[in-house]
Amino acid sequence: MPHSVRPGDVLADRYRLIDLLTESGGGRFWRAHDRILERHVALHVISESDERASGLLEAARRSATVLDRRLLRVLDADQVDGLCFVVNEWGQGHSLDVMLAKTGPLAPRRAAWLVSEVAAAIAVAHDTGVAHGRLVPENVLVDRTGSVRVIGFAVDAALHGLPAGRIATDVADLGGLLYCALTGKWPGVSRSDVAPAPHEHGQVLRPRQVRAGIPRPLDALCDAVVNPYAAATPSRLGEDFDLSTARGISGYLADFVGDATGMAEAELLGASTPGQPETVVLTPLSELEAAAQESNGEEDPVEPVTPAGHDQPTQAGMPIFDDEADEVSWLRARSEPAPPPPPFEDPPERPLFAPEPTNGEPVRRPRPGVAATGSQDYWPWGDTGTGTGTGTGAVVNTGTGAFGIVDPPADEVPGRNWLRLAAAVAGGLLLLVAIVVAYNLGRGKTPMGAEPTGPGVSGSPSTSAVATAIDGVTASDFDPQGDPPTENPELAPLAVDDDPSTAWRSLTYKQNFGPGGLKTGLGLTLDLGDAYEVSQVDLALVGEDTEVAVYVTDEAPTTVEGLSPAATATLGTTGEIALDEAVEGRFVTVWLTSVPAVDGGFRGEIADVVVRGS
Repeated sequence: MPHSVRPGDVLADRYRLIDLLTESGGGRFWRAHDRILERHVALHVISESDERASGLLEAARRSATVLDRRLLRVLDADQVDGLCFVVNEWGQGHSLDVMLAKTGPLAPRRAAWLVSEVAAAIAVAHDTGVAHGRLVPENVLVDRTGSVRVIGFAVDAALHGLPAGRIATDVADLGGLLYCALTGKWPGVSRSDVAPAPHEHGQVLRPRQVRAGIPRPLDALCDAVVNPYAAATPSRLGEDFDLSTARGISGYLADFVGDATGMAEAELLGASTPGQPETVVLTPLSELEAAAQESNGEEDPVEPVTPAGHDQPTQAGMPIFDDEADEVSWLRARSEPAPPPPPFEDPPERPLFAPEPTNGEPVRRPRPGVAATGSQDYWPWGDTGTGTGTGTGAVVNTGTGAFGIVDPPADEVPGRNWLRLAAAVAGGLLLLVAIVVAYNLGRGKTPMGAEPTGPGVSGSPSTSAVATAIDGVTASDFDPQGDPPTENPELAPLAVDDDPSTAWRSLTYKQNFGPGGLKTGLGLTLDLGDAYEVSQVDLALVGEDTEVAVYVTDEAPTTVEGLSPAATATLGTTGEIALDEAVEGRFVTVWLTSVPAVDGGFRGEIADVVVRGS
């Protein structure tokens, strides 16, 4: 048994076990030393009685038929002393998940080159009919030479109990690797320890929605591969490259990268100095100007670049990136110095002190319309208008009334301006209230905007239609991707018998549903007996985290491809799916796109379903 194997033991009289790297699912992964060829090797060990033993040896044989420098080859496989083991080349470097954890997402060109190397190796294997089966970031390695190496080819999938020949899964995982390298999130089909990519309405968010600055060609490729049923592949990509194959993805990424000379060396430098940003070497300005003049037919020589140590204009050599057209232009230095700013205007002269009184009388501020004379011309004591002044001047006496109070002019009533302003404000408020009341009454509401109630009132609960449970619903299983296309049809009536203790359930699958899975989903079709305005579906489920999409159609559907869901939701054991707008139809399809994990795999169960409408 594997638990009896310890460091220092020699397996098959040849492989001395050194370090136990990982242990899971009854199997162990060791770093071992080949005593005959004097080299380190990677060694997978499980019990000979394990049900995966025969599949592991068969996967090793298939892997040995594929020859590519980027694959860590299978060197040996055998059964001895009650153990089944496979020996692979030993690769030393940084896996993609470790790189992302240390330095964060990769630069776009670096990520495209790395995944293009993986896709090229997988394309060679697919040409022979062999699939990797589990292309996760943990199985992509950049070794000490800066080269990309693929770990666990065919063997890792067998150790996880996955079936052979998962070519479609490899293609989906290639898109997931590019997405992960660009964003640090994992959207692939195979399980990984990297944090999962965010979803919205049952679809993975595009890379540009997760991280800014990702080029549109890479964003479009990820969306086309990771969301094959939602993304529309650009016409140019569809014509030049088949993105449903590893070779098409490799060619597309190689075309994006261009000349890959020096990429491995750059990876080697990045591995030696993790966390350092990439160094971008810009073309000298003189060469750019010479190229521009040559393209414009100019023959004048270009002025030499200012030597180091002299003042240079800050604009020289500054790149301008056009994200829409994926182009780069350059901001040139000014040919002429910038004009000087306009001169400041001198402020007007103001006296520092108030003018002296004339004949012992204080300086008076005249009323509006009275001309100022003499010392009254000084600001602010001589303001001839209605200006604010300082408030220290005396008011002109136009007459003294009782108690010595100065009388206002005969044609000016005190407070009249304030009365006019208050009347204008009150009129505006009354007009606003009248507009609000008229608007509410026009909508059939009360003057204050509430819903009208009472017998005979239009829209009250006594007369308006309400969403009620629809009776007489019959259910049938819906599995258009099955062979045969049935999924426990005899259990379908249990989902509409108003008894939550009985349930319709699907078969148990080794893999959850999704774009790269065996199926994208399955579920039940409910016949309402007549057309209804469907507004809500109540579900009682078994298990946690079931993703559900609801379709409403006039005819019984044969597939959901091409249909738009009326609503989607992720539910626990119970939940209500309310449609944004009521949809008229006779048939309601409850489509399960992700089901809970159970012993032995994944299974969906619907204990009770109620359709509400009018």
